[in-house]
Amino acid sequence: MQRLKWYEINDTTKVISPSLLVYPDRIKKNIQLMLKIAGGTEFLRPHIKTHKMAEIIQMQMKLGIYKFKCATIAEAELLADCGVQDILLAMQPVGPNISRFFSLMETYPNSKFSTLVDNANTLDTFIVTAKSKKITIDLWVDIDNGMHRTGIPAGPMAETLYERMVGSTYINARGLHAYDGHINQSDFDERKIACDLAFEPVSILRMKLENKGLGPIKMVIGGSPTFPIHSKRANIETSPGTTLLWDERYSTILKDMYFLTSSVLITRIISKPGSDLLCFDLGHKSIAPEMSFPRLKILGLEDCPQIAQSEEHLVVKCNDGNKHKIGDVFYAIPMHICPTVAKYQSVSTVEDHKISGSWKVVARNQKLTI
Repeated sequence: MQRLKWYEINDTTKVISPSLLVYPDRIKKNIQLMLKIAGGTEFLRPHIKTHKMAEIIQMQMKLGIYKFKCATIAEAELLADCGVQDILLAMQPVGPNISRFFSLMETYPNSKFSTLVDNANTLDTFIVTAKSKKITIDLWVDIDNGMHRTGIPAGPMAETLYERMVGSTYINARGLHAYDGHINQSDFDERKIACDLAFEPVSILRMKLENKGLGPIKMVIGGSPTFPIHSKRANIETSPGTTLLWDERYSTILKDMYFLTSSVLITRIISKPGSDLLCFDLGHKSIAPEMSFPRLKILGLEDCPQIAQSEEHLVVKCNDGNKHKIGDVFYAIPMHICPTVAKYQSVSTVEDHKISGSWKVVARNQKLTI
C-alpha cells in the first residue's frame, strides 16, 4: 500500500468538494516557530485576519500568547469571546464602527481594546465620544512607512497628532503602529535593507516623542514577511498573521521562513471538456481570485497551466489528461490563503489522515452581535 502524503485523507468518499482542510498539528508547530522567532510572548501580537477561528486563537493562548491584532469589529468580538486580554483593532474605525468599538468596550470589560487613528478629525470624534461616556480609550497613531494605504507619514503631523493624544484626558496614547506589507522581496538581504529603511523614520519619531517626555512609546510593527527582521529589534511587538496557515505564495517567495503549509483545498475533476483539459470545482467563490494565474498549486499537476476560471469552475490544461477521470480527487494549496478562508463557513480538521472535526470560521461575517 502506498504511503499517504501528509495532506491526504484516507477516505474521501464523504468529503464535499471544494472544502478547506486544516491540520492542527502543523498549526501548532507554526505557533511554536512564531514564538521562537519572536523571542517570547511579550514581543508577539499575532493577527487573526487570516484564520478568523476561535480554535486557532485558543491554541495560541494555551502557549501563552495574550495580545492579538485584528482587522474588523467581528474579529475583535471573537477575540473577546475567547477571553483575550489585549486586543488591537488595526483598522481605523469610521462611521458606525466608532460606536461599535465603544460597544465592544462596554460589552467586554475584561478585555482591553485599542485601535488606530491617523488624522485629527477621527481623533476628535473619539475624544468627544469618550468624554460623553466618561471613559478613557486606548489609541495608537497609525504610521504610513511606505505602503501608502493607511496611516500618516512619520513626520511633524504625526508628532502633533501624538502630542494631542497624550494631552487629552480621555485618551491613553499606547504608541505607534506601522504595517509594511509592501516589503516582501524573495532575497532576505534585500528585504532587510528595505525593511530597515522603512523602519528608520518610525524609530526616529519614537525617539523624538520620548525626548519630549511623551513616552515610553510602544510600537506594533510589520507583517509576516518582515516578522523575522523586526523581531531582532528591542521593545517591538511584531504582528504576523499568515504564519499560522501559510500559503503557496509565501512558500515560494520567502524561502528563509520555514513555516508549514497547514491549510489545503480538496477538489475534484467535474468535467473533461477536451482531451487535454480538466475542469475542477474551484471557481471564484471557492478560492481567492484576485491574483493572476496560477491561483493555487494543484498537487500532482504542478506543470499543468491554469487557463480559465469562473464562479464555480477552474479549467486546467493537462497534456496527459487521459490519465485522469471525472470524479478524481486532488489537493491544492492556495496562493493567497487569507481571502480564501473567508469564503468558507467552516473548515474540516485533519489528523492522522482522517477528518477529525470541524471549526467554524466565525469572524468571516461582518457582524457577530455588535
